[in-house]
Amino acid sequence: MKPAGVQSSVLLFNKPFGVLCQFTDAEGRATLADYIDAPGFYAAGRLDRDSEGLLLLTNDGTLQQRISHPRFKLTKRYLVQVDGEIDDAALQSLRRGVQLKDGPAKATKVRRVDEPEHLWERDPPIRVRRNIPTSWLEISLREGRNRQVRRMTAAVNFPTLRLIRTHIGPHEVWPLASGECRFARNGSPT
Repeated sequence: MKPAGVQSSVLLFNKPFGVLCQFTDAEGRATLADYIDAPGFYAAGRLDRDSEGLLLLTNDGTLQQRISHPRFKLTKRYLVQVDGEIDDAALQSLRRGVQLKDGPAKATKVRRVDEPEHLWERDPPIRVRRNIPTSWLEISLREGRNRQVRRMTAAVNFPTLRLIRTHIGPHEVWPLASGECRFARNGSPT
């Protein structure tokens, strides 16, 4: 909860590859503290260490729950680079839903997209295999189970190489560069 009289705020952060969604790490790995100096702000949801893109932080516990809890069904959109030329059958399977070990998972929206021109470089870059092409997808979900997008693309035999969250509800990562943050114009997630 935020202290009385303090306005709720949302901080948008473009999380780089390899950064943990926490402020401390006993193993000395990169954390939010390496990029953000905002006492009282905490991540609303998570992104895996090997994923990039939009992370929201807030100083309001109630707002943090509304952003991160699946009950509120806040849409999250991802750009996904997969190994291979994804086919229509795989796209249809993702739309219909795939069975994961922890139950069925279904994207609310899936479409093939061109490689984004305005995308920042990843450090380190993904592995490149000259004889195997890659393709890009845009996937939207209303839930966020552990490594869900990666497990979904693997279930249709197109492993994820790069995963970038671009949107959470009305908030988007653009035009933030990797490692940049700024306050949202409107603190409300819906």
